[in-house]
Amino acid sequence: MCGPTLDPVSVKLMWLYPAATDDLPLPAYETPGSSGLDVCAAVEKSVVIEPGERVLLPTGFAVAIPPGYEIQVRPRSGLAVKHGLSLPNTPGTIDSDYRGEVKVALINFGAQPVTVNRGDRIAQLVVAPVVRAAIDVTADLDATERGSGGFGHTGV
Repeated sequence: MCGPTLDPVSVKLMWLYPAATDDLPLPAYETPGSSGLDVCAAVEKSVVIEPGERVLLPTGFAVAIPPGYEIQVRPRSGLAVKHGLSLPNTPGTIDSDYRGEVKVALINFGAQPVTVNRGDRIAQLVVAPVVRAAIDVTADLDATERGSGGFGHTGV
């Protein structure tokens, strides 16, 4: 593996319904170079997501993230390409002070219904540092070459 090896950040995970989730794996990196931990659906029965439909799926666990970090919930590329499944608020954010169940919002952008079964990998979790801003109100901003050029200002 190329590049520096970083020390892992300790994230505590608590199964919310231990007897009902003992068949589910912990979130896990699928390869040595993976950035995200794959997370599985803790649905009781299969869920069919119709085209254009949004659903909120449980994972069965809560986490404690150290201050100064967040977990970003991101789509899995294979589900996006093969089935049109994505997250409507990608990336989703789990803040360090949140202690409720981690849930994954999915949307079906595809043309066909998609079935999600118990234990299916539905998203990936990326632990990331957070830099907090200090807002400094001013009467003017420094000029840049771009200026106020917004969406599409450089062409298509």
